[in-house]
Amino acid sequence: MSKPEYHPYAAVADACRKRFGEPPRVVIILGSGVGVLQHSLENDDAAPYSEIGLPTTSVVGHDGKLLVGELAGTRVAMLSGRLHSYEGRSMEENVRAVRAMAAWGVEILVMTSAVGSLHIELQPGDLVRVTDHINLMGINPLVGPNIDALGPRFPDMAAAYDPALGAQADTVASELEMRMVRGVYAAVRGPSFETPAEVRMLAKMGASVVGMSVVPETIAAVHAGMRVLTIAIVSNDGTGLSDEPPNHDEVTATVGQATDRLCPIISRLVGQW
Repeated sequence: MSKPEYHPYAAVADACRKRFGEPPRVVIILGSGVGVLQHSLENDDAAPYSEIGLPTTSVVGHDGKLLVGELAGTRVAMLSGRLHSYEGRSMEENVRAVRAMAAWGVEILVMTSAVGSLHIELQPGDLVRVTDHINLMGINPLVGPNIDALGPRFPDMAAAYDPALGAQADTVASELEMRMVRGVYAAVRGPSFETPAEVRMLAKMGASVVGMSVVPETIAAVHAGMRVLTIAIVSNDGTGLSDEPPNHDEVTATVGQATDRLCPIISRLVGQW
């Protein structure tokens, strides 16, 4: 049986306990352009990733710090900045933060993500609640010896995106009169944007949006017994669906504008927990 003290995530969990005390119930991963949500925190404290044993990210729009505070009266943690496989990092590094949160005692993982649309019906700025995923990254964070202290060798992914949390999110969006659709997330490794042929293929496979994150964290979280809710923001049309080629600066700008609708949904939802 694997011993958790020999795994980097366990050291991070210990550092979180020493720095922040008891775990919050919820952790929110802030995707590209969604860092503004951290400004809604009250009575917050922050620790740079380097201080608690988390690797730093090289992607613009990802700060690289853990915040703990109150959002809508509920104590939460926020991971401002995520690692991506395309940075050349190992899967262990990519999911270390999620595993540390689970080991600390956090129960719910909320993720945001910038995604490309695979259908003309989905426009930049639209909100998409992820109901399932297709992993085309060619990697899985559970490859290798199983960490028995976290979860089973073969975790069930039938309801990876918690249906009850999803239903709550749908209700909140409806109450706030915010349009939010449901869809399947196709995960690719990147960092290049998809070709027109790849966009057509992904759409025919049943995916609604495409991105370069979320899935490794989801797999690691479900393996460790966490409940997952993911809301993606369509940042650009998939290649071939419009005449404008996608670029990262426009992705971040579009997502930033859409946070005016996303942040109230997350805040009200978290306030119910």
